[in-house]
Amino acid sequence: MTTQPSRRSVLTAAATAGAAAVLPAAPAAAAAFKHPGLLHTQADFDRMRAQVNAGAQPWKAGWDKLTANGRSKSTWKPRSLETVVRGGTGANHVQLAIDVAAAYQNALRWKISGEKAHGDAARDILNAWSAALKAVTGNADRYLAAGILGWQLANAAEIMRGYPGFDLERFTKMLLTVFYPMNDRFLRQHNDACVTNYWANWDLCGMASVLAIGILCDDRAKVDQAVEYFKHGKGNGSIMNAVPFLHPGGLGQWQESGRDQGHTSVGVGWMGVICEMAWNQGIDLYGYADDRFMRGVEYVAKYNLGESVPFTTYKWGQGTTCVQRQQTEISAAGRGAADPVWALLLNHYGVRRGLAVPYIEAYSKRVAPEGGGGDYGGSKYDHLGFGTLTFTRATATSGGGLLATGVSRAFRPVSRPEAYIQATGRVGADPVTLRVVPGLDDAKGYSFVGPDGRYLRHRDFLIRFEAGDGTALFRRDATFHARPGTTEGSVRLESVNYPGRFVRVRGGRLRLDKTDDTPLFRTDTSFRPTPPS
Repeated sequence: MTTQPSRRSVLTAAATAGAAAVLPAAPAAAAAFKHPGLLHTQADFDRMRAQVNAGAQPWKAGWDKLTANGRSKSTWKPRSLETVVRGGTGANHVQLAIDVAAAYQNALRWKISGEKAHGDAARDILNAWSAALKAVTGNADRYLAAGILGWQLANAAEIMRGYPGFDLERFTKMLLTVFYPMNDRFLRQHNDACVTNYWANWDLCGMASVLAIGILCDDRAKVDQAVEYFKHGKGNGSIMNAVPFLHPGGLGQWQESGRDQGHTSVGVGWMGVICEMAWNQGIDLYGYADDRFMRGVEYVAKYNLGESVPFTTYKWGQGTTCVQRQQTEISAAGRGAADPVWALLLNHYGVRRGLAVPYIEAYSKRVAPEGGGGDYGGSKYDHLGFGTLTFTRATATSGGGLLATGVSRAFRPVSRPEAYIQATGRVGADPVTLRVVPGLDDAKGYSFVGPDGRYLRHRDFLIRFEAGDGTALFRRDATFHARPGTTEGSVRLESVNYPGRFVRVRGGRLRLDKTDDTPLFRTDTSFRPTPPS
C-alpha cells in the first residue's frame, strides 16, 4: 500500500491529539443525487450482468478473476476493530483493508449473480465495522488510511444501499464522525506542514473520500468541497499541481513521476476514481482544463510501457518551513507497475469519449483482466480493482454502440420527449429522420444528413441544416463525436472543432453551447435515437 516517504517523517505526530473529538459540520440539505452513483450505476450493473450471463469476453474473464479471489467468498467473516492504526506501533489497518475488499467483492457478486449469500456477507461485514469502529489513528500515515479506506467503504455501502438488514444510518454516521473529519483536516491543514510537503496521493485519497461520503450521504456541500479542491486546491493533488507541466505532443508530467512509478500508478488510479464518481453525478472532471488528466495518464502509461518521455525539473517545498527540494529526472523505480486502474481510464477516454489514447489502451491490455484486493501482493489494497468486469464498454468509436452508420434515425431530446430534432434547427412534434454517416472531418465521429440532403452543422453557435460547400470549415462544423447521454440509450453530440461544446435544446432552439458541468446541461444535451429505419 502507499506509504509515507522518509523525507516526510518530520510530521508523524502532529495534530494527533483530539482527532476523534472533532465532528464534521452539519450536513447540507439533501440534494438529488443518483443512486447507485459512486463508481457504478445501475446501468453499469445491468451491463455487467448481461455480459457475464452471455459469457462474453472480456467480462467473463473479469468475472472469473472476481470469483477466484478468496475475499469474494460468501463465507467471509469480518474482523472488526474499535481502533484502526496506520503507521507506528500497533499498525493494523490492513485488517480493515482486507475486510473492505471482501465487502466490495461480495457486493459485486450479489449485484451481478443475485446470490443472496453474497449480499448477506457484504452486509454483515459493513455492519460489523460500523458497530465497532471508533477511531483511525497512528502517525501521519493515518491520513492515508482515512482517505483510502473512506472512499472504499463508501463505495461498498453504496452498492448495498437498501439491502435488507444493512444499517445505512449507522454506517454513514461512522463515515461522518471517523473518516470525514480526518479527510477535511488534511486537505485544509496538511498535517501542519508546507502545503507542498505531501505527494499528490495524500490529497487524492482524501478528496476521493470526501466526494464518496458526500454522494453516499446526499451532502452537496461535501461534494462541492471535493470538486472545488480538484479544480483549485493548493495541495499537490489538485489537477494543475498533479499534472504540473505539459509537454509537446500532448503529454502531461505527473507530480510523482520523479519519485517512483508504483506511487504514480496508484495516484492516477485515485484521480480516476474521483473523476468516475463525479461523472456519475453529472460532473465532468475527466475533461477539466482541456483533458489535463488524460494527458497525465498518457505520460505515465507511455513511460511504464518502456518508452522515453520528457521531464521538466520538479521543485517543491518540504517540511514545516518549506525547505526547497528538486527532482531533475524521472524515476525508473517500480517501472511497469500492474495496478488494476487502467480499464476505468481507457473506458472513459477511449470509449465514452472516443479519443485516441494509444498508451492507456496498450497498458490496459497489458494488465487485463484486472483483479482486486489480494491479487497483487499481501498488502496491496489501494484499489478495489476488477475494472475489466466493471468498466469495460463495448466500443471505442461509436458512443457505446449507439450510432451505427448507414441508417436513418429520428432524435428525441431527453428534456423534451414529445419532440424531435427538426430540419429547421429547432425541435417539434413531427419525426424527421436523419441519415447517420461517418463524420465528414473525422471518421470516428458522425455527420447527420436531413431528408433533402442538407447536413446538420453549427454556425455562429446555432444548429442549422445547410448544403455542403466542400470547405474544410464546413466539414468540421458538420462533424460531431457521440458521447453517452444521461439516460440509457441516449447520446450527446460534441463538436469536433469546438471540444466541450454540445448540441443543446434551449428555448426550443438547437444551439452549440459550452458545457457547464451541471446535470441540467447534460439532460438538455442528451438525445435518444429511434430504432434504425
